[in-house]
Amino acid sequence: MSRPKIWNLSRLRLAVQTLFLGVTVYGGTIVGPYLADKISKSLPALSCVFDKSNAAYCVLIPLQHQMHHRVGETFARLGELSLSIFIPILFTLLSFYLFFVILNKAFCGWICPLGTVQELLYKLGRYLDLAIHRLTGLQVRRVRPVKWVMLLVLVFLLPLATGLGYVPHAAGDAYCQVCPSRIVTTLLTADTEQLAVSRAGWLDFLFGAIRALLAGMVLVAALTVRQPFCRICPMLAFHALFKRLAILRLVKREHGKCDRCDLCTRACPMDIPEISTSHGHTAFNEDCTLCGRCAEFCPEDGVIQLKFGPASIYRSSRETFLQRSRREKPDGSYKRPLKSAGRGAKDE
Repeated sequence: MSRPKIWNLSRLRLAVQTLFLGVTVYGGTIVGPYLADKISKSLPALSCVFDKSNAAYCVLIPLQHQMHHRVGETFARLGELSLSIFIPILFTLLSFYLFFVILNKAFCGWICPLGTVQELLYKLGRYLDLAIHRLTGLQVRRVRPVKWVMLLVLVFLLPLATGLGYVPHAAGDAYCQVCPSRIVTTLLTADTEQLAVSRAGWLDFLFGAIRALLAGMVLVAALTVRQPFCRICPMLAFHALFKRLAILRLVKREHGKCDRCDLCTRACPMDIPEISTSHGHTAFNEDCTLCGRCAEFCPEDGVIQLKFGPASIYRSSRETFLQRSRREKPDGSYKRPLKSAGRGAKDE
């Protein structure tokens, strides 16, 4: 009797990521810039506004502009505080969270173009048999605050200070000035303009140098480290603010073997230690991108689930674990090199 076919979540996710990489980077060329601007103005992913061909938008750019031009400049003019200041911010957040409430942080794990590029580079590193560098639990916890600092300083405080007149105009969109997606996604469209470092002022030069350095480090590190930039991305922090209010979520029930195998943490692209040591709300950590790999590599039936409201849309099972682990290890490396596997298949 043949075994039932197992739903390969990783393969489905790769297909979705590839589709949205095309949409978020090249979609504007297909549907036209006017329609692209209308259909996905607040798609919660790092779809760079500097990409002239895209069909999505990064919610962090209007937030920075509103901190700069509306809140900061209004305070600077000592004008009266009114709803006219906060309504634009409210609508930016509302359009973002309409998407977010449905899909939660799956935008990071399934849609974000920079996240997809990092995953593809990591797969290339496995093909080239490069050494894997994992972060320990202590290192992960030390890195986590960085994304919150970037959200607070680069997205909110520096644009606000620009509007108040305390820092140069270049800091009005401080995060966009250093975001590596600005270089990576535009390079995918053969646009090299964002590689240039501006000499208009000292801050422009500093931002440009940091952006180029960060993009280069991310592209190189992604060959051996899973999702290096995602760990410090302010978009992930922005998602994490209301992760428990969204419909789609990760659920893990307590199980007696969970403190022994550690397979789910090894499978997690973000190296989240809590997924193997905790259960309940604690297991659904702020760094989780809802990729589902922990559920794929959990050998126990129904311990880890992706749930949409009360419905379970994917759950761990021993059968899935056995099929997924025949060729691939939890960390994404192959049990034998792809070239050897190909030769073996031909010989057989």
